[in-house]
Amino acid sequence: MTISAANSFGTRDKLNVGAQSFEIHRLEALETKGISHLSKLPFSLRILLENLLRCEDGRFVRKDDIAALAKWTPNGPQKEIAFMPARVLLQDFTGVPAVVDLAAMREAVQKMGGNPKRINPLFPAELVIDHSVQVDNFGSNNAFGLNAELEFLRNVERYAFLRWGAKAFRNFKVVPPDTGICHQVNIEYLARVVCAMPNGNRVEAYPDSLVGTDSHTTMVNSLGVFGWGVGGIEAEAAMLGQPLSMLVPEVVGFKLHGRLPEGTTATDLVLTVTEMLRKKGVVGKFVEFYGSGLSTLSVPDRATIANMAPEYGATMGFFPVDDETLAYLHFTARSHEQIALVEAYCKEQMLFRTDSTPEPAFSDKLELDLASVEPTVAGPKRPQDRVALKNAKASFVKVVEGASAKHVHVKNNGDSFDLSSGAVVIAAITSCTNTSNPSLMLGAGLLAKKAVERGLDIKPWVKTSLAPGSKVVTDYLLAAGLTQYLDKLKFNLVGYGCTTCIGNSGPLPDSIGAAIKDNNLVAVAVLSGNRNFEGRIHPLVRANYLASPPLVVAYALAGRMDLDLTTEPLGTDKAGKPVYLREIWPTPQEVESTVRAAVSTEQYRKEYSEVFEGDARWKAMPVPEGDLYKWEENSTYIKLPPYFENMPKAPGALADIHGARVLAVLGDSVTTDHISPAGSIAVDSPAGKYLVAKGVKPHEFNSYGARRGNHEVMMRGTFANIRLRNQLAPGTEGRHVLPYFRCGAVPGASPGTSNSFSSSSSVSAGPATSTTLSKSVTISVVIPRNSISSLKRWANAPPTSRIESAADRRDNADRSIINGIKLAWSGPGL
Repeated sequence: MTISAANSFGTRDKLNVGAQSFEIHRLEALETKGISHLSKLPFSLRILLENLLRCEDGRFVRKDDIAALAKWTPNGPQKEIAFMPARVLLQDFTGVPAVVDLAAMREAVQKMGGNPKRINPLFPAELVIDHSVQVDNFGSNNAFGLNAELEFLRNVERYAFLRWGAKAFRNFKVVPPDTGICHQVNIEYLARVVCAMPNGNRVEAYPDSLVGTDSHTTMVNSLGVFGWGVGGIEAEAAMLGQPLSMLVPEVVGFKLHGRLPEGTTATDLVLTVTEMLRKKGVVGKFVEFYGSGLSTLSVPDRATIANMAPEYGATMGFFPVDDETLAYLHFTARSHEQIALVEAYCKEQMLFRTDSTPEPAFSDKLELDLASVEPTVAGPKRPQDRVALKNAKASFVKVVEGASAKHVHVKNNGDSFDLSSGAVVIAAITSCTNTSNPSLMLGAGLLAKKAVERGLDIKPWVKTSLAPGSKVVTDYLLAAGLTQYLDKLKFNLVGYGCTTCIGNSGPLPDSIGAAIKDNNLVAVAVLSGNRNFEGRIHPLVRANYLASPPLVVAYALAGRMDLDLTTEPLGTDKAGKPVYLREIWPTPQEVESTVRAAVSTEQYRKEYSEVFEGDARWKAMPVPEGDLYKWEENSTYIKLPPYFENMPKAPGALADIHGARVLAVLGDSVTTDHISPAGSIAVDSPAGKYLVAKGVKPHEFNSYGARRGNHEVMMRGTFANIRLRNQLAPGTEGRHVLPYFRCGAVPGASPGTSNSFSSSSSVSAGPATSTTLSKSVTISVVIPRNSISSLKRWANAPPTSRIESAADRRDNADRSIINGIKLAWSGPGL
């Protein structure tokens, strides 16, 4: 889809790159005409400005929108604008329901006498199947094959549906399972950085931008690509050519200078950044990194930081294009023509940074000396709860105060041992956050090599796994000769996908799980992921710590969280001599030389040359034919939704909602995991009972995420997180709601002074969207803890002022974590 811009400011021009000519909207023209001081505008807003210029249509984007953004000043008035992404990225958990909706639209158009083939994504939409593989098997050379086989058996109906979609819809591609994680595939292959789109007899060049149906879409910000994660409805709207309405955000500048000290990693850096930005408060804001320290960080280092933007609360964690970006594009086998376009375009458009680039104006600023970063973990249940490694033992001892002090004797797989609170039962090298970084992955391999050579082994109660986000990772581990050492420590390949990071950690051995559950032990997981919320990693694991891949290996060797890895030995060598972490930690020189020797451009070229091909199972799978999907009446995975049943050609009048009641009042750090979990389905849950009634055996339940193509399951899965605490049902944990509770009588409300409102049609942890306000509407309210009285005062205000509050004070709420209370309330009298 191309948009014919009105070109009110005369910015349309030509850019010649080699023998190719491109049409661009020249940003410098705005400065020449005195409309904008471009060098003072943050890089992220320069890209947004180009988007408005190119998409000016007089309807969604008007001349005054462009002028307002061009004249942006820090802390100036916020204006609502429309952003049109260049493409959409999907993963399979959220992508399947999006394709279900498109298929349902085709069905509806057919029934209404139209041409169903007109329903297609108008922009490139690329779906990567990465969320479905589970760690059922581990610690053996055949673990990957067994897990892949189980994945196909569980998900064959979903995968056949996606293959149908890839054939039926234009502009829609699917990366098959067991290939990689969507965000790692995005930075290593899919990201264009600068797009070149044919439009008639000319080719338009413009900055790459996207929205993704996963919060960690921000990882691509490391390449200077503009975008973030959104809800499924927003992504579907973008696919169908509808722009995203947004307020021009504040932009917080984060200055980096110096260099990371020896012994620290990009993981330590991002956990430090996350802690700092959470304290700063950047919800709904862009964070843009600048300063000389950027030149010391590779794109994979930046990707680790950008990936965790949802964890520090920002809409984006943006790094402008620079020489490191170009080097990464070369290294990952992008074409010479594409790299030449990226360099020429960004330099021409003042989108290319150097250490001498003038500092833009920011809404607020903070800075970090990279030399101050220290080895770090984060936990036990929030990514921002950073703990210096030297303090990790003392911190964990406080966590388990009052917990069971039992030592339970366990036998498992021929081993006999005592299990107690503090035992690390899961150690997972997982998640694109860290597996996209060759230095971190090879660092873990080097540590494993040294450990094996000293005679160390992991503890027998630890479930280990290696699940990288790209096949390139296993290529370079093998080339470095490190695979055998990771295998020796049972960090065998279990799959290419998100696995433990999204809760697909698989079952613990029965005897270990029973010991934890029956004796109420506080078990621990250590993972190289981005989230560690309660109930996310594994239902039986109550303490979860984020750490770098080398530290994951170290904790598997130690087997316990209440061990000081900086002063206490991991174990003893063959001679009985203690072995300390500092003795087997690889030096920066060892890591760098291994990266240079083992990682090659040819590995990226080889793996991504066949990224859409899939394995023999994928190719042999029967795929439905035709423009319309053949819905299976008895399917429990893919079900025709009722949204379009009896839909008239002309929409009816909007009707008020009456008698709605509060379902839940929730505390801090409420996430999409709490509202609509993606993990396992309990037999005694409403969703479990529905599946049993449909003849599905419990071991065939799969997960909530895998069944999102069936609205019947998802309706029953709302609020199903086992750690959800509803303040309307004090003393309970899990799915407890009071459906007839009136908002005006919330118990225990204490005075509060601040509140913020956003209109929405549902209770969700995603960003709120505006609706038409009538005299009785549903308002989704986000207020700080202990501020319920503020809501009461607002409810007693005159109707007009309440509606204005809701409409004018829309918060671009944190897309993953709401720091406050969120509830839905409506009723007559508004």
